[in-house]
Amino acid sequence: MSMNIKKHISNIIKYGSLILWTLVIILPLITVFFGSFKTPEEFIETIGVIPPKSFLYFENYVTAFTKGKMLIGFMNTAIIMFVGIFGSILVGSMVAYIISRFDFKYKKLVLFLYLFISIVPLEISQVATFKIINILGLYNTRLAPIVLYLGADVLMVYMYIQNLEKIPIELDKAAMLEGASYIQIFKKIILPLTKPATATVILLKSIAIYNDFYIPFLYMPGENMNTISTTLFRFMGVYMREWHVICAALVISMVPMLILFFVLQKYIYKGMTEGSVI
Repeated sequence: MSMNIKKHISNIIKYGSLILWTLVIILPLITVFFGSFKTPEEFIETIGVIPPKSFLYFENYVTAFTKGKMLIGFMNTAIIMFVGIFGSILVGSMVAYIISRFDFKYKKLVLFLYLFISIVPLEISQVATFKIINILGLYNTRLAPIVLYLGADVLMVYMYIQNLEKIPIELDKAAMLEGASYIQIFKKIILPLTKPATATVILLKSIAIYNDFYIPFLYMPGENMNTISTTLFRFMGVYMREWHVICAALVISMVPMLILFFVLQKYIYKGMTEGSVI
């Protein structure tokens, strides 16, 4: 009997903590979603978790999208994300391909440098980085964050390495017998067979770039150079007391990442599992 009681208590604590943590995460999102459909009076008079009287009140969304200049933010973010993600996929997969398939003298050093760079906080190197960006004439242009986002961190490299270990090296040898070069092997064999890792890299890099505030705010201060994160920041400053409009802007900013997740989810779980062991 005592064992059953302990088991029940353990289950209550376990599932109770999970439910509590879920509520902590989901309640703010529900509050923002409901608040985006409320009128100014309704937002003040009702509690956040109470649904609005109507989900057809879109005035907040119109105000947020037009006066908040969110279209410019989305365009700048999309351009930066596209180039940054493409660079991460290319660099990450190529580095992983070389490390996984070739033996060379400084192989461990390359891996160590990737790991060491990922440990160093970004802010520490910003003085030197800012000077380099300024000397290159990239300050207050889209190229500034693009250059900084190009590349892959150690997690992305290891994801590709784990994926490559499941691809038989005999495929490479067979392609070489047919006269294929290393570039052709990489392009026609390696990249198509690393879709799970690529999908995971796309999502992780997209979230990192999309949510990043520090780099765009520091390197793109111009009025028409805002990304979605800096657009929200400046918009909230203007509409500081109109929280119903701010809620609508936040909901709009969530939509692209939700769509991307649902499109790539069948690859993401597989890619995260294959890259989970380092």
